[in-house]
Amino acid sequence: MLTEVLVPHRLVSYEKIPATIYESAADACTAVSKEIADVIRLKQNKGEYAVLGLATGSTPKKVYQELIRLHRNEGLSFNNVVAFNLDEYYPLQPDALQSYKRFMDENLFDHIDIDKKNCFIPQGDTPQELLKMYCEEYEKKIEAFGGIDIQLLGIGRNGHIGFNEPGSHISSATRLITLDQTTRLDAVNDFSGIAQVPRKAITMGVGTIMKARRIVLLAWGERKAGIIKQAVEGPVTEFVPASYLQGHQNAVIVLDEAAAAELTRRKAPWLTDEVVWNNSMIKKAVTYLALSLGKPILKLTNNDYNENGLSNLLALYGKAYDINIEVFNWLQHTITGWPGGKPNADDSNRPERAEPAKKRVLIFSPHPDDDIISMGGTFQRLVDQGHEVHIAYQTSGNIAVADDEAFRFIEFIKDFNGQFGIDSPKADAIYDLAQTFLKVKKDGESDTMALRYVKGLIRRGEAKNTCRFVGVPMERVHFLNLPFYETGTIDKKPIGSEDIAIIADLIDTIQPHQIYAAGDLADPHGTHRVCLDGIFEAVKQLKEREYMADCWLWLYKGAWAEWDIDLIEMAVPMSPDQVLQKRYGIFKHQSQKDGVVFQGSDNREFWQRAEDRNRATAEMYNKLGLAEYEAMEAFVRWRF
Repeated sequence: MLTEVLVPHRLVSYEKIPATIYESAADACTAVSKEIADVIRLKQNKGEYAVLGLATGSTPKKVYQELIRLHRNEGLSFNNVVAFNLDEYYPLQPDALQSYKRFMDENLFDHIDIDKKNCFIPQGDTPQELLKMYCEEYEKKIEAFGGIDIQLLGIGRNGHIGFNEPGSHISSATRLITLDQTTRLDAVNDFSGIAQVPRKAITMGVGTIMKARRIVLLAWGERKAGIIKQAVEGPVTEFVPASYLQGHQNAVIVLDEAAAAELTRRKAPWLTDEVVWNNSMIKKAVTYLALSLGKPILKLTNNDYNENGLSNLLALYGKAYDINIEVFNWLQHTITGWPGGKPNADDSNRPERAEPAKKRVLIFSPHPDDDIISMGGTFQRLVDQGHEVHIAYQTSGNIAVADDEAFRFIEFIKDFNGQFGIDSPKADAIYDLAQTFLKVKKDGESDTMALRYVKGLIRRGEAKNTCRFVGVPMERVHFLNLPFYETGTIDKKPIGSEDIAIIADLIDTIQPHQIYAAGDLADPHGTHRVCLDGIFEAVKQLKEREYMADCWLWLYKGAWAEWDIDLIEMAVPMSPDQVLQKRYGIFKHQSQKDGVVFQGSDNREFWQRAEDRNRATAEMYNKLGLAEYEAMEAFVRWRF
């Protein structure tokens, strides 16, 4: 049996830009806002302007929220602050819903004591013939205030900083630029369709950014992990503009754990630092080695370990063969066709308990289709094996319904009622309000309450249809409609006590033996994360209840990513027929087929994404030398 050992290691860094990793984006934003506040106060004491370079988008929002808190609660004044924003879409009016001027006013400037005359944002309505001169003047204004003291940046999935797309030169200045298709796809959520996203933008140049005395680049979430690795550890290249920051003397990359996941110190920490060789670290190292070399685990040799930074591990345990066998068995024991536990079986090497043979199972689904998309095979298996399965849809999912789909639904209801003489004044009023709004709705405008209600009904009906298909009776289907979600926009409210109480009450009522929840932090809308935080908090509040001692919480991923192989604790295989069954269940969500509202850069439909991901998981196990399955769904247990 392998035992835990700490092995000294010569510290090595693969990072060409200093990177600071925080447990969460919230912790990171608190630290960054403190640094900004320190710069402002230092300049105040000297009687000087503090010149800030500011970014927009979801990434810096929590920084701005913390700065507002510091202003309101701790007296931080912005009366000596000058702000220059990075960029703006072109052409775009300053009062447009998607304009960065509007964003900055709503998320920062309107809530602090900054002089609006000292807030400079590229003007998206500048006449074309004046653009060159306007951009030159923008550069001169920055210089006139002595240059930027601290520049905040985000990073695009293609490596852009500001709107400096791949191909931008290191000496580029403020200018008009054509947006990369990836950037436009990422903006679809704000503009209600790719056709409405501007093709151009005004942006500070890379050269302008590099003149800042301090640069802080922020990145959160799994979807940024790949490009962060390229920018921080890869070569300096115009194809990843963020990599230019490697040449800055005072730049830092600030990350949460998810965004840092692909960095070598997280992916292969034994290459950079001292590690504790416990079971989880050994599993991580051996699976990483096998996949890197393209070899099954049982074929790894002593030389493979020695030549790839794992000589210390080999020295501890003697032979590759012994380590290989142990890790192979660990992986083998994660595979089960009995996600609720196999009755009357030895469960010492199984991921789930054999008893009780029939479990109460509560599956939380952030949106009305995450259950079937993310764990449809396991969902069906739990029902077929006789467990008492409950489904809890945490949000209405209404913003993901296209306007034309809602219009079609409204017309059907009104035609149906008219045909049969059904008189329902209250319902008619709601449908009339929704239909009237749809006829005048502007691109990117928030839905009215009436329209959100209609769209929510569409998704509720689809969820019920899926549950009938799987075999879950309606009395076990729960629509929570958590309040945090009901903003009518992509941006949600923080999880609140009311949301947590709703989740906790349901858990307390069902008293489940198993809870399944979405642990997918790559969700582009953030809803999965908020829903998960609500579940964690509810579970913490309930953990002293007697029934919670027998409750296990399993986390699944969504349509965008899978758990790393070394983290997987339960893998449920699917046959070709079960894959098809899952596909048909996903098809019940008709409003999400044939192109969805928030498609993003991935043109595959959800059933295709799910099948590709499940097959890739099965292929990963097969590459490591285990049995070959058609597909697999994977889970990690969260211990509370």
